[in-house]
Amino acid sequence: MRVFIVAGEPSGDRLGGALMEGLRTLVPDVEFDGVGGPLMQAQGLESRFPMSELSVMGLVEVLPKFFHLKRRIAETAQAVLDTQPDVLITIDSPDFSLRVAKLVKAQSDIRTVHYVAPSVWAWRPGRADKMAKVIDHVLALLPFEPPYMERAGMECDFVGHPVVSEPVASDEDIQKFREAHDLGQAPILLALPGSRRGEVDRLAPVFGESLSLYLKEHPETRVVVPAVAHIVEAVTEHVQNWPGSPVVVDPRQLPSDEAQSQKRAAFAAAELALAASGTVSLELAAQATPMVIAYNLNWLTTLIAKRMVDLDTVTLVNLVSETRAVPECLLDDCEPGKVAAALAAVSAEPEAQHKAMDLTMDRLGRGGEAPGLRAARAVLKRLPERHD
Repeated sequence: MRVFIVAGEPSGDRLGGALMEGLRTLVPDVEFDGVGGPLMQAQGLESRFPMSELSVMGLVEVLPKFFHLKRRIAETAQAVLDTQPDVLITIDSPDFSLRVAKLVKAQSDIRTVHYVAPSVWAWRPGRADKMAKVIDHVLALLPFEPPYMERAGMECDFVGHPVVSEPVASDEDIQKFREAHDLGQAPILLALPGSRRGEVDRLAPVFGESLSLYLKEHPETRVVVPAVAHIVEAVTEHVQNWPGSPVVVDPRQLPSDEAQSQKRAAFAAAELALAASGTVSLELAAQATPMVIAYNLNWLTTLIAKRMVDLDTVTLVNLVSETRAVPECLLDDCEPGKVAAALAAVSAEPEAQHKAMDLTMDRLGRGGEAPGLRAARAVLKRLPERHD
């Protein structure tokens, strides 16, 4: 069985790695081709080009890289057509992924699977209908998503999220992490300003000022910043003047499994987190770390987003648990005073978040079959000819 698989950012790499592991379990002789990061490469993928080239977010932020991304779209689609895999699996990054699928479908009948249903329930509701023209099958992370996809004419399976099957850091792991970074027993506040350079450049100044305000009332707190490999230098540069003697956790010199273990230990060691919007909220929930979500965009993208988004929350923990336990400081509210106040409120009363995080993990499949394996079964089950 030959699978062409494409991910465009770290969260997609994580999903792709788990799916590839599941496919290899069910079809040991499976062959992979495509684009991915270190976790997918650990499963045997030789990425055709660095995945980091695709890690761009925001309508305006994409413009400077438009022509390069357009070339990569054409190049990736041609590679699919040349290799004729049994299935093309694209993971998240819909602005890139769906354009690749469109080119492939225009010249072939190669089966297309998209992993992560676009948030059509939040904005751009017409995307599902457009997507149905180029995608045969959707793998959904959230339990309420399949009806939206099926209504547009696509097959869809809820497969859960890999975060629910990942290990939880032990007390021993936490203590080793504290010792390795000379943190003693000080309270730890995680700062997670994003996995893309543009996010870090926008959010790090706001995060730094917010932490300065918060640490005036909590001076004993240490700040820990787990960084994604391709933006470690940018993160390190931004946090130099932050309070709390920031510790940047650099995964570049570690094997991928050890890097993930370090990240889990950092998350579990923290009493509180300030994070950019995204799937990181689920990673924090898996380690039971209370959080505040803060995010802003380029001014023009912000203006457009306000007209298009039709939700009162964007945080996955809130959406899946059907609560509003995680406070958000988004767009105009992403300013130091409001962020610091939200951090103080969560620090004082984290109990509601703990309940919401626990419910979220249950609804995403905790205790059941590993989501990566469930996703692999769903892909194989719906192929025109079974390969398992």
